[in-house]
Amino acid sequence: MKEDVAHKGKVVKMTPQVTTVAILQHGACSQCHAAGLCGMADMAEKTVEVPTDPYATYNVGDEVHVLLKASMGMKAVWLAYFIPLLVLLAVVLLLSALQVGEVFTGVSALVSVGLYYLLLYLAKDKLKNEYIFTIKG
Repeated sequence: MKEDVAHKGKVVKMTPQVTTVAILQHGACSQCHAAGLCGMADMAEKTVEVPTDPYATYNVGDEVHVLLKASMGMKAVWLAYFIPLLVLLAVVLLLSALQVGEVFTGVSALVSVGLYYLLLYLAKDKLKNEYIFTIKG
């Protein structure tokens, strides 16, 4: 299994703390087996903030590769897709077993998934610290 997921990008801004890289869209996403889950295939350009390496040899305008550990990518897939599906199914099955009305069951399931995504949004700063990108020149 691959240890890193890499995307080609261009350095657009550098500060002593953060380097901003614009990830470029290219045709390789269509060949990737995870293109449907990644979200990168849907975007023309995405910016990523990477901690600046004090010994960096790259400058603004240089093409670089932005790396993320594959395990972090799988964690993102779990957080964004699988856990909300499990929440939805659990609420539907539980309320159906309790013979609650279909409309209330459906609305409750959607609200529970919405609350999950709200919690995920509120935890974005903590999650941002876990997903650390690196740059390979």
